Amino acid sequence: METIKVNIKHAFNRVSERDIEALLPEVLEAKRHLLEGDAAGNDFLGWVNLPEEIDKQELARLKADVARLAEKSRLLVVIGIGGSYLGARMVIEALQSEFASMVRDNQPYIVYAGHTLGEDYYNQLLELLDREDYSVCVISKSGTTTEPAVAFRIVKAHLEKKYGKKAASERIVAITDARRGALHDIAQQEGYPAYVIPDNVGGRFSVLTPVGLFPIAMAGYNIDRLLQGARDMRSICHGNNTLEENPALMYAAVRNALYRKGTKVEMLVSCQPNLRYLAEWWKQLYGESEGKSHKGLLPHSLSITTDLHSMGQYVQDGERLMMETMLRVRRPNTTVAVPTDEKNLDGINYLTCKSLTEINDCAAEGTIQAHVDGGVPVVELSVDKIDEYTIGQLIYFFEFACGVSGYTLGVNPFDQPGVEAYKRNMFHLLGKPGF
Repeated sequence: METIKVNIKHAFNRVSERDIEALLPEVLEAKRHLLEGDAAGNDFLGWVNLPEEIDKQELARLKADVARLAEKSRLLVVIGIGGSYLGARMVIEALQSEFASMVRDNQPYIVYAGHTLGEDYYNQLLELLDREDYSVCVISKSGTTTEPAVAFRIVKAHLEKKYGKKAASERIVAITDARRGALHDIAQQEGYPAYVIPDNVGGRFSVLTPVGLFPIAMAGYNIDRLLQGARDMRSICHGNNTLEENPALMYAAVRNALYRKGTKVEMLVSCQPNLRYLAEWWKQLYGESEGKSHKGLLPHSLSITTDLHSMGQYVQDGERLMMETMLRVRRPNTTVAVPTDEKNLDGINYLTCKSLTEINDCAAEGTIQAHVDGGVPVVELSVDKIDEYTIGQLIYFFEFACGVSGYTLGVNPFDQPGVEAYKRNMFHLLGKPGF
C-alpha cells in the first residue's frame, strides 16, 4: 500500500532532530486524547472512527439519490460555507479536468453558492441556471447561517419558478441536523430527501459524511475508494506510535517544534494547480482548529511555480517567520513532453523530450534548496498520485494530525468561538431582532 511519506531533513536549519523527538511523549498523549475522548472537545470526535462507521444503508440511499438527480441535471448547485462546501470542492477540483466546465461529460458539473454574498456572483449564477437543467444540494446544520440561507432562498425561488413547486422539491437534497433546525424543518415540510450531519462531527471535519460524499458522487467520483483511502490511513494513524512509522504524528511534532522555535506561518505548497482547493480546505481545518488563545501557526498557501513569480521574493528574502510544507506527487496521471524546435529561438531545446513532471520536479527541488539556504525550513509530504484513494488518505492524515497538533499546542482543536464575533456585529448592522 502506497502511503503518505513525511521528509523532515530540510527542517533542520531551524530545529534539530532531538527537538522533534523530544515532542514524542506529548504527541502520543494528544493521540491518546483523540482515541479515548478524554480531553476538551471530546463531543466532536465522531470523525475519528468515521471511515469505519459509515452507515452502508444510508450510503446506498445516497447513491440512489445521486443517480436519480444525475439523470435530470446538467448542474448541481452546492449551497454551503466553510466546511459545508470546502471539503467537497477540494476533492472535486483535485480530480476533475481543469477545463471541466467546457469539456462536459454525462456527469453534472458542480457550481457553488452560499460561500459569498457577492451580488454580481448571484446574478451570474441565476443567468446560468436560466439556461441549464439543475438540482440543488443545500448543506447547513442550522439552516440559519446567513450566507447559505440567503443563497438557498434565492436559488429555491428560481428553481420553483423554473420547474414548479412540486418538481422543484424533487430536485433538492438537504444535508442538515438529524432532529432540529430551520433546514431540517423545511426539508420535512417540503418533502426533500435529507441526510444527516452527525452531531459529533464539526463542519471542517465533515467531508467524509454526506456533506462531502453527496456532491463528490454527483460529480462522478468513486466515494468507496475515497473512504477506503481514509480507512487505510486511519489504521496507520491509530496503530503506530513512532514518528517514523506514523506520518500524522511526525507532521504534528515537526510543526509544533518549529512553532516553539519562533515560526509563525505555515505555507502549504504544491506543484499541482488542481490542489489549490486542498490548500483552502487545509487552511480552514488548521486555522479554525489551532487559532485560539493567541496561539497557532497562520496557515497560508502557495502554488509553484506560479507563485514563485509573485511571492517567491518574500519567501526567499523576507522576514524569517515561516515554514513550508511542500506536497509532492510522485506520479502524474498523464505525460506531456516538450517538443523539439530546429530554430530554438526560445533557447529551451535542452528540455526537449523531458516531461513536464521532470521539469516541475526540478523546479520543486531547486525551490527547496533555495528556500532552505535562505533560512526557511521545509517539510516534504509526498503521495504516489492523485486519485480518490490518495485523497481519502490525505483527508484523514490532515484531520488526525490536526487533532494531535492542536492538543500538543494546548488548545481545544474542536471549537471555534472567534467565528461568532463578526456575525454578532453583522446582525446588529442589519437590524436582526435581538441584536
